[in-house]
Amino acid sequence: MPRAWQHTGFRMLTGAWVFTNLADSALFLMAAVWVKELTGSDSAAALVFATLGLPSLAAPFLGQLVDRVSRRRLMATANLAIAVLVCLLLLVDSAERVWLVYAVVLAYATVGYLTASAQSGLLRDLLPDEDLASGNGLLSAIDQSLRLVSPLLGTALYALFGPEAVVGLTALSFLAAAGLLVAVRVVESPTEDATLRGTYWQELTAGFRHLAGTSPLGRLTLVVAIGFGATGLVNVAVFPVIEQGLGLPASALGPLVSIQGIGAVVAGLSAAWAIHRWGETRVIALGMTGLALGMVPLAGSSLTAVVIGLAVGGGAVTWAVVAFVTLRQRLTPPRLQGRTSAATNVAINLPQTLFTLGGAAALALVDYRLLVVGTAVGVLAGMLLLPRRDVPSPG
Repeated sequence: MPRAWQHTGFRMLTGAWVFTNLADSALFLMAAVWVKELTGSDSAAALVFATLGLPSLAAPFLGQLVDRVSRRRLMATANLAIAVLVCLLLLVDSAERVWLVYAVVLAYATVGYLTASAQSGLLRDLLPDEDLASGNGLLSAIDQSLRLVSPLLGTALYALFGPEAVVGLTALSFLAAAGLLVAVRVVESPTEDATLRGTYWQELTAGFRHLAGTSPLGRLTLVVAIGFGATGLVNVAVFPVIEQGLGLPASALGPLVSIQGIGAVVAGLSAAWAIHRWGETRVIALGMTGLALGMVPLAGSSLTAVVIGLAVGGGAVTWAVVAFVTLRQRLTPPRLQGRTSAATNVAINLPQTLFTLGGAAALALVDYRLLVVGTAVGVLAGMLLLPRRDVPSPG
């Protein structure tokens, strides 16, 4: 078992992670397919993915809140709120109420940014530096494992019983996660004294300044921001890839996304080994290279090539994310974790959202395959900023 598993609090956090990720994967894919079927519009469906990234604009404020309060209690409360929030989707019964799907997804994603920042800080309090890579790798492997199950489960529930079944599964999962989070036992790092926070602006921007001023986090943040930002184009092209390129129905999105989990599970379980062997910077470089290569088959019509590309891309993203998050956590003080995590979310998700919005507009004017090629080129372009030196790993 990973070294992080020996910590009781981490095991409880992992249980909550299982339930939240089960709900996440099932819900957001169902929402996109639902909007597609209600409206018949690829662009309307793509806007679901864009809406998921819009709350990154509020991430600095959310991160500031996270660093001021108990992360454990905040996460438990947020999961209870999500359980209630998603039930509003039960009111959607026609294309005229699609706006409600966007509204719920927007609020849902906002709470997701809050809990992501809180979990980064809680994990830092639960685990010593030498166990962070194994903890992040295991959480990522679980996340990706559920991508094999959740989209299929969500799609099956949606097809057999309608969106109400997926909404019910999501609400119950978040209720279970809240209960597990309440049971986590952890000595949380003390909050900063108000006199040490500086001005409001200094406190709000502390995460950005830490990323920019800490080597090699600054350059690595730009690498992943450009690379993952470019993948916003693929979010727009996903339905044309499935329907026009592969000749499959839109509902095939669930099974295809599940394929990404195959490579990603292996990558999550091997990430700690890779980081200890090569260091975070080299693992990020390998991950971004694999991501670019995995995009290429999406421009073709071979289902076999697309399956291989998705598996490679899923594993590559996992290595890059685990390596970057582990390095960021190691080089960040405990009570700056929330704001630094939030700053990272802004740096990655805002460009991705902008690319998705731009791609949604361009999809009506250009061939979707140009968006796929543009993604691969963007990922490789970002790698030009990779630093040449790594930071020694602990242990």
